[in-house]
Amino acid sequence: MTDSSPAQVFAAHLLATLAKAGVRNFFLAPGARSQALAIAAGQLASAGKIDLHVRLDERSLGFTALGSALASGEPSVIITTSGTAVANLHPAVLEASHSGVPLILLTADRPHELRGVGANQTTNQVGIFADAVRECFDVVAPNGHDREFAEAAQLAADAIAISLGYDGEQPGPVQLNLAFREPLSALTPNAAELKPTLQLPEIVESVPEFAVLTAEVPTVVIAGAGSGDDAVELAEAFGWPLFAEPSSGARSGANAILGYRNLLDTDGPRAELAGRIGRAIVFGKPTLGRAAIKLLFNENVEVVVVRSPVMGHFDVSRRAGQPVDEISVDQEVDFEWLEAWRRADAEHASANPSTAELDRRNLVEKVWQATDGQDRLVLGASRLIREADVWAPAKAVRVFSNRGLAGIDGTVATAAGISLVSTEGITRVLLGDLTLLHDAGSLAIDATEPEPNLQVIVGNDGGGSIFSSLEMAKTLDEITFTRLFKTPQQVDLWHLAQAYGWAYARVDTLGQLDEALTKLGRILIDVRL
Repeated sequence: MTDSSPAQVFAAHLLATLAKAGVRNFFLAPGARSQALAIAAGQLASAGKIDLHVRLDERSLGFTALGSALASGEPSVIITTSGTAVANLHPAVLEASHSGVPLILLTADRPHELRGVGANQTTNQVGIFADAVRECFDVVAPNGHDREFAEAAQLAADAIAISLGYDGEQPGPVQLNLAFREPLSALTPNAAELKPTLQLPEIVESVPEFAVLTAEVPTVVIAGAGSGDDAVELAEAFGWPLFAEPSSGARSGANAILGYRNLLDTDGPRAELAGRIGRAIVFGKPTLGRAAIKLLFNENVEVVVVRSPVMGHFDVSRRAGQPVDEISVDQEVDFEWLEAWRRADAEHASANPSTAELDRRNLVEKVWQATDGQDRLVLGASRLIREADVWAPAKAVRVFSNRGLAGIDGTVATAAGISLVSTEGITRVLLGDLTLLHDAGSLAIDATEPEPNLQVIVGNDGGGSIFSSLEMAKTLDEITFTRLFKTPQQVDLWHLAQAYGWAYARVDTLGQLDEALTKLGRILIDVRL
């Protein structure tokens, strides 16, 4: 380590500017080419100007940063070295892109003269994320010129503004691909002592689109991921039934129709009621229920899409007009329409009482019952989120789920990231056994961080039972189906928890589940289904 390093000077000014702008959460996977960035981040963290989180696996790191940004609404900064370290961020970058999560990627790279000549740990990092990043800046290796201070500050300002959608576009990831020459680091300057000049651009305010709808058309509100309170407020303002997925943030209030998936069944006992729907107003990104999506393809149903600030444009049936921002109606809505759906929902609930057995429905209901106040709930993309879409009660719970691409990637890491910035209450993640195993490495937590209250609740049915409801389960023989789709597993989750230093609870009864859901600290709850 030398006393003078243009790489260190540039890294210190870049990170100091990000910190001055109020960016708080930085995520680091150690590496050689990125050492100047790591040292600058360490200096800022030691001075209390940022929170620095270190992980050994970049794939887990990316989803932990994503979870932090999901919970805080602020950009997370990710620091990696070159080569495959950058590629390992791709799943998290894709999810962030599709769900409008602000990430700032600082990917260290070789200088331009060492690219394309076989230099160690060097690949083409420019464009590696294609259109999944809002912008990719390929930054030439610094030489120590004074003008580079201003360039670093401008890069920081641009990255923040683009990641947050100041330009009116969807928020998302931004990549700063940073070339560094040797010497790669130094102890000076101290990033915490710098006072960079910062000027963020003004936020572009788009002109809102208004829609005045005819009140006499029987209307339902469909709330997918990223909907939030807006869907609840609209449904209650005009007296429309609300079909809210569990990850929507809108599954609450008096208008929520919990059994909508079954009530929309055109072959079911309520087919007449579903057939009267003349308009569907869509918030967020609904992806869980085939019946709701089928409704959007019905040519007799008008589709109105409310613009989402995070999830991007959603119009799978290509039947919606221009997205709107505000909706009003031309006269009073007939509240008998809502009452008909409420009666149908009540009858559906009465016809499907819960049992005293430990099953998926009771698991969902118990988790929702236990989650209150400052608690958070993270749902994995497995069978349990679909069970929640059927059985989760109407309750204002802070629910998160990676529904941008709805993959099982990084679910544990996402929950860990949420717990880093939401320290009050308990963070619970409800997922299947394969979703856990897919991200088992994220059970490794930085020992220097405060102990989180994080419950990983595993619906353990020994494999991918979610596929049992799909077409191929009926056409393939059992042996072939099990091999190709179910991925049966017999991993001992007690030993897995022990290996990573987590507490463990095996749950075989509802009473044991109630007790486990009160536990604090890091605990893996193995629910045998």
